[in-house]
Amino acid sequence: MTALGAPGFPERAVRARARNGTAEVFPDPATYGTQLYGPSTGTPAADELDRARIVPPVFMPQRLEKLIDLAREPEFTDVELGSRIGGFTSRLPLYLSAFGSTRAGSGDLAVHAGRQAARLGIPMVIGENMIPVHGYRRADDATRSALLARVEAYLDAAPDGAGGVVVQQSTEDADSEVWNLLYSDPAFRPLLESGRLAFELKTGQGAKPGLGGMTVVDRAEAEQLARRFTVRKVLDPDGERRLRCATPGTFTDEILRQQLRFMRNNFPKARTWVKFHPGRDIAHAARTAWSAGADAVTVDGAEGGTGWAPGVFLDHVGLPLAACLRRIGRPDGCLLASGGMWEGGRAVRALALGATAVGLGRAALVAVDEDPDHGLERLVDSIALELRLLISALGKYSVTALDPEDLWWPDGHPSQPERTADPTGVMP
Repeated sequence: MTALGAPGFPERAVRARARNGTAEVFPDPATYGTQLYGPSTGTPAADELDRARIVPPVFMPQRLEKLIDLAREPEFTDVELGSRIGGFTSRLPLYLSAFGSTRAGSGDLAVHAGRQAARLGIPMVIGENMIPVHGYRRADDATRSALLARVEAYLDAAPDGAGGVVVQQSTEDADSEVWNLLYSDPAFRPLLESGRLAFELKTGQGAKPGLGGMTVVDRAEAEQLARRFTVRKVLDPDGERRLRCATPGTFTDEILRQQLRFMRNNFPKARTWVKFHPGRDIAHAARTAWSAGADAVTVDGAEGGTGWAPGVFLDHVGLPLAACLRRIGRPDGCLLASGGMWEGGRAVRALALGATAVGLGRAALVAVDEDPDHGLERLVDSIALELRLLISALGKYSVTALDPEDLWWPDGHPSQPERTADPTGVMP
C-alpha cells in the first residue's frame, strides 16, 4: 500500500515509471499495429516551461561532426550525459533535490532515495533543519541521526569518483553550527577526502518564496521545538496540531558575499553552493553568488516544493522556473534548476535555457514510495533515455551543446533572455 500523495503533480505517471522504467517512454507495446498515434489531446501544459516546443533543425552540422568522429551514422546512444555539477562528477545532468525536516522528506523514503541516487552516480542534497529538529549522533553512538542515516546509505552505495553529498544550512541550522559539526565529524571524512562534500546556503525555496521552512507538529513535539522555532496554534481549534516555522534569514548582496566568503574560508575542502527562491531579482542574485565564488547556484522555481506551505504561496507567489532561467540568461557558472521535474522533455527545456542539471524532488519521493528498492533508478533510467532521444534529435551529442534556439515559444516568448533594468528586477 502506498501512502504518499502529490496533488497537482503527475503522480500516476511517475509511479508507472517507477514500476516499468524505460517502457513508459513509449506507448503500450501491446497496442502496436492496432492503434494510430498522434499528439496527445489531454490536459494543456501545466506551465510556461512545458508549453515550449523542442524544435530540431533540418541541417545538423554537429551531427556531421559526430559522424566524422565515429566513422558511422550517430545514434541516440552516442549522446554523452555525464556532467560536472557544482564541482562534482555526475553520470547524469540530474541531482536529488533537498529533503529537509518534513515528515515525508526526513524518514525512510529519503534514505531509500539517497541510496538509489548514489547507485545512479548523481549528487544528493540534504535539506534544512535536520539537526535542529531530529538531533545528531556521531558514528560511535548507539542512536543514529536521520541525517547520518542518509549519508551512510549514500556512501555505502556510491561508486568511486561519482556523485556527492550537499548539506543545506538555514538560520536555525547556523545556530546549531551544523556545518562545523559535520566538517569535523570523522563520518564525513570519506566525502571530504574524495572531494564529494558541499555546503549549500539556503536563502529561500520555490514552494514559499520569502518564508522559512514550515512543518506540522503535535503538541509534545511543539513544546520541544519551541526553544528553536516559532510555533503557532493556527491549524485546528484544539491546538493538537501546530505550525512550526523557521525564519527565512535576511540577505542583501553584501551579506550574501560575506556568507560565501565565510564558507570558502572556514570549510576549504567543501564545495560552496547557494539556493535561491524564484525572486524578481534572481539574475542579480545569481551573478552575485558566482562572483563571490559559489560552485553552484540552485534556482527553485515557483512550481517546486515537497514541503508544507500556505496555499496562497503555492498558487500565486514567485516567478515560474522558465522566467527565472530567461532572466538569468547565459550563466556565469554552474546553474541548477528545480521545480516540477519528472520527465525528459521538461529537463531538456531547462538545460537548453542554461541549467547545468535539474533536480528531482516530488518525483523522487513518489518513485521510492512506489518501490523503495529501485523506483528512483527506474524513473531516472526513463528520463535518461528521453534525454538521449531528444538531444540526438536536435543533432547534438552532449548536454552542454543545448541552446535556447532549441526551443520555440507558442505564446511569442523570445528564446533570448529577459532583460532587467536594474538589480531589483524591475522590467524596462
